[in-house]
Amino acid sequence: MADRIVVVDDDQMSLKLAKRVFDRAGIEGTYLGSGEEAVACFDGTVIPDLILLDIHMPDMDGFEVLKRLKSNPALRNVPVVFLTGDEDVKSETAGLHAGAADFIRKPFAAEILLKRVRNLIELNRLHSDMANEIRAKTEKLSRAYIQIVEALAASVDAKDRYTHGHSSRVAAYSREIARRAGYSAEDEDRIYMMGLLHDVGKIGIQDAIINKTSRLSDEEYAVIRTHPAVGAEILKKIEDLPELMTGARWHHERYDGCGYPDGLKGEEIPEIARIIAVADAYDAMTSNRSYRGHLPQEKVRAEIVRCRGTQFDPRFADIMLTMIDEDRDYLMKEI
Repeated sequence: MADRIVVVDDDQMSLKLAKRVFDRAGIEGTYLGSGEEAVACFDGTVIPDLILLDIHMPDMDGFEVLKRLKSNPALRNVPVVFLTGDEDVKSETAGLHAGAADFIRKPFAAEILLKRVRNLIELNRLHSDMANEIRAKTEKLSRAYIQIVEALAASVDAKDRYTHGHSSRVAAYSREIARRAGYSAEDEDRIYMMGLLHDVGKIGIQDAIINKTSRLSDEEYAVIRTHPAVGAEILKKIEDLPELMTGARWHHERYDGCGYPDGLKGEEIPEIARIIAVADAYDAMTSNRSYRGHLPQEKVRAEIVRCRGTQFDPRFADIMLTMIDEDRDYLMKEI
């Protein structure tokens, strides 16, 4: 594909010279005589490889044109080179700060103009290719990271023969609550990750206690209650994501302050943990256990209502209630 450039200059002689140079080199060019034409001609359908822009034009100077071009997301990464007959260092400094890639002096020599334009186009393509490669590798690493976390969560759930898929369901419910609460897509992903890992501390609890079908003794219940702190200690070691331990440590805190391990109350409890607490309790009620199947939907709803403001943050309890009411066929449960 041929290179595409745009030249903007109110000096017709400069435009003709530039056209002659680029036509001979097989470079596709659009030649405009004013800043207003330049701003008006870009509709985002055809993106040039480079823009040559005169500084001194009567209707709109090059600095204003550059500002408007850079405000267009489609043109943000297109290199803009100022054409100028000035020897003014201040203008060059201002242009570089505004986002100009380079300056070319007028009158320009054909060979120098062509060489510098081709070099800038090639350099910009190289930067773009590198950015795309880094982005692709980052996305691949992110997918791998999520798969590792999902595998870890699955291994924790596998300790309890009656709660397969618990962590992934809690993560999904948590993300949906966060979405409805107005969280950004990035924060939704973070909350999903924390939901997956909220029970990671159970990896240190004996299988015999986790799978016990009869009532737990006080000593066994005390052991179960250690899993939030154990999970926080495990996740705290991931130094690049210190917030990852939030859901693990505080998802059993209660809005009224009667939860564990720290007895936090109300807004003392991190908001993410308050979201996961509702999702966790909902899935516990809608999952099958050794001693019962999942509870009827109306009973689950009534329990969320009863615990609104005591166990659960009212805001997130209300969102969960809306989700329940929308689930007319009771699909949000363990199958």
